[in-house]
Amino acid sequence: MSEQEKLPETKAEKTAKPAKKKPGFFSRVARWFREMKSELKKVQWPTWKQTWNNTLTVIVCVILVGIFLWVFDLLARWIIDALLALAGKG
Repeated sequence: MSEQEKLPETKAEKTAKPAKKKPGFFSRVARWFREMKSELKKVQWPTWKQTWNNTLTVIVCVILVGIFLWVFDLLARWIIDALLALAGKG
């Protein structure tokens, strides 16, 4: 016998409860939904006016970036066409 097997168990080891089982899948999912619902109640949702203003801001920014990219593409095409014409390949 090894030395570990000869030692008597301590009182804490004798009264220790067995490890708890992991909760089942459905109980974990239900708990997740309950916690999510409680967190969503804490969120300060924007008003319709704020949502409308933010939507308009995004649409305007998308249009401006699209115009910028279109102008940049047009200028790049003109420059490339000019360089190719100078090289005699255009």
